[in-house]
Amino acid sequence: MKTDVANRFIWYKGQIINVNDAKVNVLSPTSQFGLNVFEGIPCYWTGEQKQLYAFRLEDHYRRLQKSAKLIQIDCKFSMSDLKKALIDVVRANEYDENLSVRQTLFVDGFGSWSSDGPVEMFVAPIPRGRTSAEYNKKGLNCCVTSWRRISDENLSPRIKCGANYINSRVGQREAIRNGYDTCIFLNEVGKVAEGPGSCFFMVKGGKIVTPCLTDSVLESITRDTVIKIARNIGLEVEKRTIDRTELYLADEAFLCGSAMEITPIYAIDHYSIGTNKLGEITQSIRLEYFKIVRGMNEKYIEWLTPIY
Repeated sequence: MKTDVANRFIWYKGQIINVNDAKVNVLSPTSQFGLNVFEGIPCYWTGEQKQLYAFRLEDHYRRLQKSAKLIQIDCKFSMSDLKKALIDVVRANEYDENLSVRQTLFVDGFGSWSSDGPVEMFVAPIPRGRTSAEYNKKGLNCCVTSWRRISDENLSPRIKCGANYINSRVGQREAIRNGYDTCIFLNEVGKVAEGPGSCFFMVKGGKIVTPCLTDSVLESITRDTVIKIARNIGLEVEKRTIDRTELYLADEAFLCGSAMEITPIYAIDHYSIGTNKLGEITQSIRLEYFKIVRGMNEKYIEWLTPIY
């Protein structure tokens, strides 16, 4: 790492600059209304190979382009532009550790919440250990938040935009205020949706169960990864609507996401989940996941983009 986090380099409007020199107009739509779309891209360092791998990079960019389309802002950057910006800024920082890279398209200028441009971009890497506390825990003590998850009828969770995360914020703040690590949202009809910035899985009778994408769930790349891993190691996966009380009777449960990775849930609303520790099935998926992201499983090598 070339600099400390407070002075790291970011890619901003076509240049690599000190993060403190990146300026956004205070009256811009991104500043006033959260008018931006973004991806949090995980990168994993492997000491033996002296290589840093970006995980499922093109899948992240495809989702970024879909978010821009749905929120109706112009993405002027090609797939190769997006990839080059990330690689250039990570190399500029000389990182040799696991990272989370925020890549954001935002609406600059003096427009309003209805503006569709001008669209600019920044790419900001940060070491994983410096991300939020809930993303660095071995296990989670969760609650079901009183706030409901946004839906496709009001502000679609399919769009990964800054404004959507206020919904995650109110649930997370409630959880922390009441002594929990994080929360689980129910959707507008009272069925299980997801966590703040993470997807939910549970294990019942040896089967892995997760809500449907139509249950107010982000089209998560990590969710898709977990489903593929589980099926490839011989586990049955069921995507269906989940009742709240099913949470309390789960044999195992975990949240997953690019930042969350795969983190077991030990308790929900003070109901112990399983043995109140990391379960065997969750552990088997976690171990396979970390082999894959570090290039230790040739079967999934196409998911990895080397940085160096």
